[in-house]
Amino acid sequence: MRQSKNQDPRASARSQRQLRVGEELRHALARILAQGGFRDPVLADSDITVTEVRVSPDLKNATAFVVPLGGAGLEGLVAALNRARGYFRSRLGREIQLRHTPQIEFAADRSFDASDHIESLLRRPKVQRDLAKDDPGELDTATD
Repeated sequence: MRQSKNQDPRASARSQRQLRVGEELRHALARILAQGGFRDPVLADSDITVTEVRVSPDLKNATAFVVPLGGAGLEGLVAALNRARGYFRSRLGREIQLRHTPQIEFAADRSFDASDHIESLLRRPKVQRDLAKDDPGELDTATD
């Protein structure tokens, strides 16, 4: 299927099926991680949040974005999860009903860092001053 030139490519980047399968994988991974019992000490001692799972159009590959509770040791955690991705794939095969269980790759979720950076930029005095210039004044909405 070919996209028309007038369509926004971001809007049609992922199909409804990709989103649905990604969300099912996210829930299944969260259940597996909550059960614990990992041999790897990095995984055994971590509380991990799966923030998003993006699935390829053919549903054979998936990227799971993770962040540890507290945010410390992110790179070591991602490396440990990628070492154990065969285990996670076998567990996912039992948890979800798909013809093919996707290959899972884990990646660090940096969206929280980006939002913190934007928030800090907006709190700068120069930006606050510029925002105050654009605001004609607070309207008093209180009535007597």
